[in-house]
Amino acid sequence: MILLVAFAFLAGIITVLSPCILPILPIILTSSVGGVHTGKARPVGVVTGFVISFTFFTLFLSTIVRLSGVPAETLRFASVVVIAGLGLSLLVPQFQVLVERLFSALAGFMPRSQGRTGFGGGLLIGFSVGLLWTPCVGPILASVISLAITGTVTFDAFLITLAYSLGTAIPMFLIMLGGQNALRRVPWLLANLGHIQKMFGVLMILTAVGIFFNVDRRFQTFVLNTFPQYGTGLTRFEDNELIRNQLDKKSGSETKKEDMGKPMFDLTEPKGVKAPEIIPGGVWFNSEPLTLEGLKGKVVVIDFWTYSCINCQRTLPYLRDWNEKYKDKGLVIIGVHAPEFEFEKSAKNVSQAIKDFDLTYPIVQDNDFSTWRAYNNRFWPAKYFIDKEGYVRYSHFGEGAYDESERVIQELLQEAGATDVSSKINNPTYQVNAKTPEIYLGYGRIEHFASPETIKRDTLGTYSTPAHVGDNQVAYDGAWNVMEEYANPQKGATLTLNFDAKEVYLVMRPARNVSQSDAGGTKGIPAKVKVYLDEKMQDFGEDNLNGIVTVDSDKLYKLINQSFPGRHVLRLEFEDNNAELFAFTFG
Repeated sequence: MILLVAFAFLAGIITVLSPCILPILPIILTSSVGGVHTGKARPVGVVTGFVISFTFFTLFLSTIVRLSGVPAETLRFASVVVIAGLGLSLLVPQFQVLVERLFSALAGFMPRSQGRTGFGGGLLIGFSVGLLWTPCVGPILASVISLAITGTVTFDAFLITLAYSLGTAIPMFLIMLGGQNALRRVPWLLANLGHIQKMFGVLMILTAVGIFFNVDRRFQTFVLNTFPQYGTGLTRFEDNELIRNQLDKKSGSETKKEDMGKPMFDLTEPKGVKAPEIIPGGVWFNSEPLTLEGLKGKVVVIDFWTYSCINCQRTLPYLRDWNEKYKDKGLVIIGVHAPEFEFEKSAKNVSQAIKDFDLTYPIVQDNDFSTWRAYNNRFWPAKYFIDKEGYVRYSHFGEGAYDESERVIQELLQEAGATDVSSKINNPTYQVNAKTPEIYLGYGRIEHFASPETIKRDTLGTYSTPAHVGDNQVAYDGAWNVMEEYANPQKGATLTLNFDAKEVYLVMRPARNVSQSDAGGTKGIPAKVKVYLDEKMQDFGEDNLNGIVTVDSDKLYKLINQSFPGRHVLRLEFEDNNAELFAFTFG
């Protein structure tokens, strides 16, 4: 617990460097203006109000909205009005007098001379900022937000959120003190204090107007889309195994095997719980950036997938069909692409996969797993069905249950007022033919390895195939470079796999940084792989033509497609050094 609090405090401190601080920076800077004798009272008021507001609303906003029925946007609008009013008071002296009287009436213990320039004015500004600000969350804060969304607020969650807000308040306080010191020490600024005050008043009003029209959110999304690496390293220090283990213990979110296919959220009321918002920052395809708040009134299906996953690929025809049948009746499908392998983070690769799979619904990249963590997701694929008011009503993990899922879509659309959505449900029968589990080939996750040699990590090693390769086992033969995510066979190397399935798929790509002296050609040259099924080369069509697969892009290749499932031995021979092999999957 102490570790999580400490990391949350550090995360709060460094958030001042993130792009998410930019929308509220004008308000923080303006809070340092108010006269030569303002002192530390207002900065202290701002950070105090911010800490109280941010901690409270992060933990309890979902509960307040659910119990009171008051939309969160109403509270946001009230804060915008406060910010605009305080900006106006910097411009109009008469209005400033009225604001001072208001503060004196609300806080009789506070001398009128402090008025807006003192603690009370700062407290109101900080309270508004705490409600308006949406930080770039890391794993710790995302876990707390997920608990808050489900209504599960613990004392530990309170301490973590408080530590984060206190950490954030420190650089805010220093920024405001720096602004005050500059006003005192620079003669030109001091001489033009009246003009500077009015300028900041205009800036605060413009900021309030921008927040009202969601310009702050669009600006944040624009910055993150334009500079996708900006700020990503700031939360990476807390994304480690030690922190993840601590979060799992606190949240208890590990999904049991018997709960597969059931709703993930522990519903707190018949309608369900609020769906976490899509975390901004990823590249969007087929659409401008969307938010669940902006889709109120629509039925939304969030689909977590990754393009080289065969289990995900087999769900895509159903998603395409639902999109065509119901998109004009109020259904919006949003694919959240969370990459399993490093090459799947490439926007170019994802764009090509979207084109290859003929996907026309909106898709967003989630390379940092921000939205994935907000949903406490654990699986590819995973689908969350969200009603017109933004509540998660049903979820399903893995393949199957397509008829049940479509019935949920129809029911939610009818609740939203759609008509003629009760058409006959007739999805193709889902059948699993594979008895062999997914097999990874990099040393990071490899299992079922039959070669007698110990794997040499990140370097060239020589391996051999035993006389008998057991069920669902894989063996290397010859020279191989085995990396954490993938294995790179050298020319003449072979791979043997004992499997039980109807179809065999392999995630591969052309090797990177292959030099001419390696006899494998230059970087990007396609690889040639010979495919033997029970020691016979066969033409299965698609990627396997006359027993040869050409590896020319980063994707999932279909090696075997039999008429019936069964146990067989697959052998691959590599004619060059140019293939990188990631994982086998089966159908």
